[in-house]
Amino acid sequence: ANFAWSKENTMAEAPKKRILCLFDVDGTLTPARKTVGPEMLAVLEELKTKCDIAVVGGSDLGKQREQLGQDVTHRFLYSFSENGLVAYKNGEKIHERSLKTAFSEDRLKAFIHAALQLVIENDIPVKRGNFLEFRTGMINVSPVGRNCSYEEREAFNRYDLEHHVRPQMVAKLRADFPEFNYVIGGQISFDVFPHGWDKTYCLQFCTGYDEIHFFGDKTHEGGNDYEIYEDSRTVGHSVTAPEDTIQQLHELFGTALPASR
Repeated sequence: ANFAWSKENTMAEAPKKRILCLFDVDGTLTPARKTVGPEMLAVLEELKTKCDIAVVGGSDLGKQREQLGQDVTHRFLYSFSENGLVAYKNGEKIHERSLKTAFSEDRLKAFIHAALQLVIENDIPVKRGNFLEFRTGMINVSPVGRNCSYEEREAFNRYDLEHHVRPQMVAKLRADFPEFNYVIGGQISFDVFPHGWDKTYCLQFCTGYDEIHFFGDKTHEGGNDYEIYEDSRTVGHSVTAPEDTIQQLHELFGTALPASR
């Protein structure tokens, strides 16, 4: 069955609507930085019999494949990495755009120097490595370093919630580099990219649908799902974990719940 859903989750019969379900990765399809579970994969396969499915994440395609499988660009009709700056449809690349074309090298170097200086100045309990990643469409900055272990990731997230390390870094960088957009996502880092290059960027490729349902966990203002969740082109669904995604898909589209539930 097909359903028409408003932001208030009201339902009206609307047969033969063309629907796309668009998913965030971390905290929505998978636990943070972990791989997708077999229960979620089974639900997604069933969902594909009811509508098209797509995925959008801030990480690069390599990390997306680590979490969702090497066949991610074929499992989903659309695979958007780096918010859609790298876009695949039916396994074929349809778009790629680079941050290097948006700013001068001098401006990029100035930002990188400033971000790394803040990393140096921050006195936090643990620091590891890989504090800055220059991706195709964004710069990712991690005060603790992306090489941290899962346990260190969890510990930093708790520390950050109390001491506001990332929000303070973002505030300082925004004052000096207002031409960038800053989004705190996940547990250990924040993304930096030109205005308009948030997750709504991918929607330009999702044409011909009556409804686009977006599922994400960082849907609060300042979170990396906020803009696409609030966008008028989507019906937004805020989730708390992959298990909640499965539950909401069951309620919305009638997909089966895992036997253990």
